[in-house]
Amino acid sequence: MLNLDTHVLLHALAGRLTRRELATLEDDSWSIASIVLWEIGKLADLGRIQVDLDDAELIRALARIHVWPLSLDVCRAIRGLDFRGDPADEIIAATSVVHQVPLLTRDRRIRASRRVPLARR
Repeated sequence: MLNLDTHVLLHALAGRLTRRELATLEDDSWSIASIVLWEIGKLADLGRIQVDLDDAELIRALARIHVWPLSLDVCRAIRGLDFRGDPADEIIAATSVVHQVPLLTRDRRIRASRRVPLARR
């Protein structure tokens, strides 16, 4: 199982992955931190992405993805991260740490982490 950050998930849903990302994702099941759903809604609300949260196809696609809850363990793991940034990114990274699920991200700060398990792309 892989944990996808918001941008990778959006690119996957839109069919805009790199070849390496596609190769990484096609052999594994997908998961996301619950904050990713909030981020998608917020980005859509702000007009930064064009996503219809009521679209049946989007709902079906998201239903096939495991969603990790925001938990006390995830919140505690944030303290041990070796980077600081957007709170949603910290939650996403800490989710990978707690559940020992490799994270697929394009974020350079997270990719430089020595604590977050990363998917090799």
